[in-house]
Amino acid sequence: MLVRVAIVEDDSALRSMLVGWLSEAGGLEVVGQYSSAESALDSVIQTRPDVVLMDINLPGLNGIECVSRLKPQMPDTQFLMLTVYEDTQRIFQALAAGATGYLLKRASKTELLTALGEVHRGGSPMTCNIARKVVQSFSQSVPSTPESAKLSAREQQVLHLMARGYLSKEIAESLEVSKPTVNTYIRRIYEKLQVHTRAQAVAKYMGRIPAG
Repeated sequence: MLVRVAIVEDDSALRSMLVGWLSEAGGLEVVGQYSSAESALDSVIQTRPDVVLMDINLPGLNGIECVSRLKPQMPDTQFLMLTVYEDTQRIFQALAAGATGYLLKRASKTELLTALGEVHRGGSPMTCNIARKVVQSFSQSVPSTPESAKLSAREQQVLHLMARGYLSKEIAESLEVSKPTVNTYIRRIYEKLQVHTRAQAVAKYMGRIPAG
């Protein structure tokens, strides 16, 4: 089954290169390419891609705002941010908006294609130094918000592993439980934190998304 991908990137040269990479790769289909958030908002909902590669620094409406508008309307679509920014604030703004992964533009073709496959399988791919920032921020931030009281000790363990990028199968192996059991924990976490993605769950648990 082809993974349907849309690209939102204002740099025409980079956009063309990305289209070329994806078109040459097996198992991927480019179903839309847009030079602005506004043009994406007008038509990407109709194409229903599996994954959207989203630049942050777009003219007019930025990529984070675009994701925040599209995600509620496209809950099954994964958004992978492709950006030059690697500061913690923008990372968590993107995750809070509904992004599932965060990749720097200097990532290689192999890294990008691997990330697309990972995000489609339910992972949260991030460039190594970005993942390190997230893990460090998570480790340094012992949640003391009301959100932490909503989760059981086991659910907190699962969420911690989710924050480190573990897939459900890997969490199951780490905690020595079955994958269906892990999926049940994840579903309960989403329900208790009132979120729809693992990235939003981690961000809200850490107080990066206000309780609402």
